[in-house]
Amino acid sequence: MDFTEVRDWFALLKPRVMTLVVFTGMIGLLVAPGHIHPVIAFTAVLCIAVAAGACGAINMWYDRDIDAVMRRTRNRPIPAGRIEAGGALGFGITLAIGAVIVMEVAVNLAAAAVLALSICFYVFVYTMWLKRRTPQNIVIGGAAGAFPPVIGWAAVTGSVDLIPLILFAIVFIWTPPHFWSLALWANDDYRRAGVPMLPVVAGAKETRKQIVLYSLLLVPLTLVPWYLGFSGPIYGISALALGLGFLACVVRVALDKQDATGVSLTNDAPARAAFKYSILYLFVLFAALAVDRLIG
Repeated sequence: MDFTEVRDWFALLKPRVMTLVVFTGMIGLLVAPGHIHPVIAFTAVLCIAVAAGACGAINMWYDRDIDAVMRRTRNRPIPAGRIEAGGALGFGITLAIGAVIVMEVAVNLAAAAVLALSICFYVFVYTMWLKRRTPQNIVIGGAAGAFPPVIGWAAVTGSVDLIPLILFAIVFIWTPPHFWSLALWANDDYRRAGVPMLPVVAGAKETRKQIVLYSLLLVPLTLVPWYLGFSGPIYGISALALGLGFLACVVRVALDKQDATGVSLTNDAPARAAFKYSILYLFVLFAALAVDRLIG
């Protein structure tokens, strides 16, 4: 197996998506009360990473037909013919089962159960059921990417409490404005593939409106850990400043120059900027929570 083939198998894991999943899972682990041995903590984070990669591989196997007609995804290993679909499916299933088993044996049952739930939700609810059937695919399906901080918390405590559920809610509400910003400038791809993303079904104007509405929900939600006393001023100030920056980005998306149908006249430059900022936003927000808790 040469380097190019190894790179293709690694690409099946969707490493860029995995990075954010692993990071939020690690933050859930760091801010949880109690103690966990560093080796067990590393094992838990590794299981989250492997499970996220497994979901990516299974998703690429299932979506290989639409990936082939989308410019953004047509060079992925399966539609490009570099990896067989059956091999990718077997790879993903093996990783998924292995991650859950290792989490249960090496960490605890609660973390393994939430990990298994997140895999099933992403594969069966989002990928196979929602994605091709409803413009609410990202809204409901966003829960799949919101599980990691809950898993990290459960790895330490063996339970699920209010705070990890708030972290879950933050990622859940963050997902629609994040992904719809991408969908605005990838609209032609989704239309060509027949995926009912919100801009395809409801149009660009309604999508911009929904991005603003979800963002207005997100910013006060991020302040709840500070309001409840779980975090201190480092997180509270960071969440407020980051939130104002996020709102500034989505307002620019809403005010983007458009034609009569809501199509951007600037090649969706504000939407591209909002998408990039949203990734940085979540990274820094969760990092601020960890720093606040560790210093406090």
